[in-house]
Amino acid sequence: MEINLEIIRHVLGWCAVMNFAILMLWFLVYTIAPGLIYNTHGKWLNISNERITEIHYSGMLFFKLSIFLFNIAPYLALRIVG
Repeated sequence: MEINLEIIRHVLGWCAVMNFAILMLWFLVYTIAPGLIYNTHGKWLNISNERITEIHYSGMLFFKLSIFLFNIAPYLALRIVG
């Protein structure tokens, strides 16, 4: 099977879609059930709710930036070139 730019574009596009779906699921669970997250992580890690919030939002930001850097930017570059 020959790998060409069109296949790579499709793969990057679907990776971006799936990663954004994971990010939205993470955000929805965090906004709908913060008590569950605070209780679970607070027991495991023995940290405050404010720190848990900071860690989750930092993680979401890092994940979103990674999606842009590793999925969307190469996808757009291949769209421009191809």
